[in-house]
Amino acid sequence: MPILQHPVRPAPRGAGRFRHPSEAPRWHLLGLQGRSRDDILDLLDAADACRVRLRAGGTPFDDLRGVTVVLAFFEDSTRTRVSFELAARHLGATVATLTAAGSSVSKGESLFDTMQNILAMGTDVVVVRHPSSGAPAFLASQLDVSVVNAGDGRHEHPTQGLLDLMTLRDVWNGRFEGRRLALVGDIAHSRVARSAIFGLVALGASVVVAGPNTLLPAEVERLGCTVAPTVDQAMDGADAVMALRLQRERMDSGLLPSTGEFSKVWGITPERVRLMNRDAKVLHPGPMNRGVEVATEVADGERSVILDQVENGVALRCAVLARCVEADVAMRRAQSGDHAGRPGADVAARRLG
Repeated sequence: MPILQHPVRPAPRGAGRFRHPSEAPRWHLLGLQGRSRDDILDLLDAADACRVRLRAGGTPFDDLRGVTVVLAFFEDSTRTRVSFELAARHLGATVATLTAAGSSVSKGESLFDTMQNILAMGTDVVVVRHPSSGAPAFLASQLDVSVVNAGDGRHEHPTQGLLDLMTLRDVWNGRFEGRRLALVGDIAHSRVARSAIFGLVALGASVVVAGPNTLLPAEVERLGCTVAPTVDQAMDGADAVMALRLQRERMDSGLLPSTGEFSKVWGITPERVRLMNRDAKVLHPGPMNRGVEVATEVADGERSVILDQVENGVALRCAVLARCVEADVAMRRAQSGDHAGRPGADVAARRLG
């Protein structure tokens, strides 16, 4: 596949944008930072339409028949990987999964060379999860393929951010303006937190974060949020709360005295839930440590929309994959003046209308 002729950058400027600059005109979902309200709402509307179709059931869809989606997961994942795979299969795509264990990367091959070989086999969309921040943006800047960021280091997790927004739009009756989300826990190591903040601020909501000082990034307010000194103050009068998992795999030792103390001081308990507005809901991006970040009675209670987030993830990722193909074919047609493009992607785009 052709390689774009500009310098290699581990984390190009603009890594938080859906679209890379003009030298890489394909459609990418790399982050929510800097995206407009209209851009985000457009994707949420498309996800709503996908959810309606999925709930209706019936015959399998063939929107992406002939399209190949590669899931390149270089970190462990359950929800995100399975959700993307189900989304692609629901739309009729061919799906291949690549993990670090047993791949050529484990034998010393570079990420770039591995992905070049995958593309040479005929790939339309690559979904990438990687422990290094900026890895998906690097691939988007170097390879001729649509790239979706499934989580990169501590940078962003944009599809998780979008499915959280989709869930909040449901519980907030479509209105983000004037709403406030309390974001509690390990902010420093959470890519979910960054995507949530960027997306909510773009839609007119506010975010207040709370957590141990050792788990708050320096100058966290620059992300667009405010900081509360306690979880009780963060949740008082809030319209929703999202607890974040303790990212132990990314932590240095000594950041927390114990998980028991964290649960006591920062955990989402029934008493703290009652501090929020009457209709406020509880979210968690998963995987959840029951009894640590969220009390069991809260996770399983009537205020919890945690499983709604999981359901919405499949619909949201259907919308993202479809958008990649739509934009790819539209770009090729505009460049060539005809219907040139990968045959499978072209057929899929016609089905998507």
